[in-house]
Amino acid sequence: MLSKVPEVTIFFWIIKILATTIGETAADFLAENVGLGLTGTTLIMSVGLAIVLIFQFRAPRYVPAVYWLAVVFLSIVGTLVTDNLVDNYHVTLETTTALFSIALAVTFVVWYRSERTLSIHSIYTPKREAFYWLAILFTFALGTAAGDLIAERLDVGYWKSALLFAGCIALITIAWRYFKLNPILAFWMAYILTRPLGASIGDYLSQPKADGGLGLGTTMTSLIFLSAIAIVVAYLTRTKKDQIAMPVPVAGQGEVAS
Repeated sequence: MLSKVPEVTIFFWIIKILATTIGETAADFLAENVGLGLTGTTLIMSVGLAIVLIFQFRAPRYVPAVYWLAVVFLSIVGTLVTDNLVDNYHVTLETTTALFSIALAVTFVVWYRSERTLSIHSIYTPKREAFYWLAILFTFALGTAAGDLIAERLDVGYWKSALLFAGCIALITIAWRYFKLNPILAFWMAYILTRPLGASIGDYLSQPKADGGLGLGTTMTSLIFLSAIAIVVAYLTRTKKDQIAMPVPVAGQGEVAS
């Protein structure tokens, strides 16, 4: 099998942040503006995610439109998982952050013991792909909980939280490039932090000015970011700039950017 995921380029991180923002705003849009409610939105998005993942697993190689659609659905479902626990079952953000941290850590441990690598360049078997998508789901759920905890519960605010998470990602990048931080560790640390970064950006753009946002609303914010994702994915589909030509089952290759 050929690689089922894209090469980690600047385009990867751009779409990832855009997708995480969509996860925050689209979930709110469907639940509140459309009137589906939290439970109805969760059911519909979960079914949509299952359908998209079927196409993703059946694809013989990385297909930009299918792959990034799966990421968008995972972003939305991950957000909804946390929102359901907090809003419907009254689990605190501190508890959800801890629970999803443990779930993600367990996923990585089991994945590594089974496959001996966590490299994104090694995703070319169904088993590894299953571990990969499960880890991504937990990163979205964890990022939602951690982002809300810092921005809302600790009252840091949306734009300040975005700067905080962006600064952490910058430090990880510097550590990887100049101080030999393990590239696989650096990749997953940055990947986890892009979720609360995107959520903070989405909340800042969409929330009312009275709540510390810009007041664009979830509809406008979702449309802007979905359009941006569609443009970048169309560009990558045409140019194939993020295609991995062959599977590379070697851990330790650079993963923060190419």
